[in-house]
Amino acid sequence: MNQEELIRQIMSEVMKDLGSNDVEFTKNSPAPSTSSAPVSSGAKLTVADYPLAQKHPDRVKSNTGKVLSDLSFEKVKSGELKPDDFKISADTLELQAEVAEAAGRPTLARNLRRAAELIAVPDDRLLKIYDALRPYRSSKQELLDIADELQNVHKAAISADFVREAADVYEKRDRLRRD
Repeated sequence: MNQEELIRQIMSEVMKDLGSNDVEFTKNSPAPSTSSAPVSSGAKLTVADYPLAQKHPDRVKSNTGKVLSDLSFEKVKSGELKPDDFKISADTLELQAEVAEAAGRPTLARNLRRAAELIAVPDDRLLKIYDALRPYRSSKQELLDIADELQNVHKAAISADFVREAADVYEKRDRLRRD
């Protein structure tokens, strides 16, 4: 399989995961069309709004502000789209959290909101934080410093609370770094 075929296959799978099961990207196929249901007037979304990609494609945006209809294989091929154009936005994750909440899935909603906060954290820093959260990698103070950074620098309060909780649990379970 050459690189172009691989990209087409990946894009077809992504579109299927977004709820467009009838979309196939073939060599001569145009970008998928995204018909839109009426967009809610700013009210919280409900289960009836799911899947967002079908019901509100104009509200599903990338971190660079692109909507689904902006994402096409031809634009990837021409270099018009960059990898950052495919990263989800915090706003889109919040919309997904609203749907999860309406479906009675508060844990999923909280995780989506935590993910939305982490969009603002640079990828390289996020990987270092992830590594620091592994058992025996950090002292309690290092984890608390990370929590303060998340809260004060990146405005990620939910994630900061998560790291503080991890620091306490690691302390109780003797999973902190031993110097």
